Amino acid sequence: MALSHAWNPDQLAAATAPLRPDMAIEVVEQIDSSNTELMRRGRAGQLAPVLLVAERQTAGRGRLGRPWQSAQMAEEPASLTFSIGLPLAPRDWSGLSLAVGVSVAESLDPQRAARLALKWPNDLWIDDRKLGGILIETALPQATIGDAASRWLVIGIGLNVGPRDATGLSTAPAWAQQWLPDATPPTVLQTLVAPLLRDVLAFEAQGFALFAERFAVRDALQGREVQLSDGTVGRCEGVGWGGELRVHTENGMQSISSSEVSVRPRGPVV
Repeated sequence: MALSHAWNPDQLAAATAPLRPDMAIEVVEQIDSSNTELMRRGRAGQLAPVLLVAERQTAGRGRLGRPWQSAQMAEEPASLTFSIGLPLAPRDWSGLSLAVGVSVAESLDPQRAARLALKWPNDLWIDDRKLGGILIETALPQATIGDAASRWLVIGIGLNVGPRDATGLSTAPAWAQQWLPDATPPTVLQTLVAPLLRDVLAFEAQGFALFAERFAVRDALQGREVQLSDGTVGRCEGVGWGGELRVHTENGMQSISSSEVSVRPRGPVV
């Protein structure tokens, strides 16, 4: 059965036009993965900026290649899943996923009343429950090989909007309707899209330094004992100016910048 939602593509286009008037708006009922689709386009040299919204993803991907499927209820979609693709040429790509997280968190919980926090490097948490995640991917299309600074950027975002069953999830879920009772995927997207695009363009111009202090006030790991995927245990001391995670271990301070490292808290904030 087709899902019917007032996505209002014209309103989305009006919201993005002042920042990127060439950005196309596409809404599909179902897709394997919106990130995968936009990466395919970028590698093929299709570099027109686009916002791709998928009401249902059947082969969504998270960080480290983990599978992620949009959660759907019988009548209404419980998730918002979308990707933005555009060429970008920042001087330093470090910290982009953190900057995107800051933008999303500030749009959804501007006063921090819901305690929406950011878990390095790409998750949005509320009281250690996962609201959503961010997947950043880039490609160097054939058409831009002569311009090494510019890459095709794809930003994928998945958010729980309505209630989600915790069965099979490694982290208990949170959802936007817990503090925004009237939220729907289209209204959440309308809230996010213009500030997100604005912040991505600001990152291109100024890098992560513009977002570092804003990330710090929402840092879900600050001051907590954490365990890295290699077994190392330490106390999280926030992030550096390049977006790297700083962990104080028995061997001293370590800066974690690799996207291949997973970090889990071991206890409450102290």
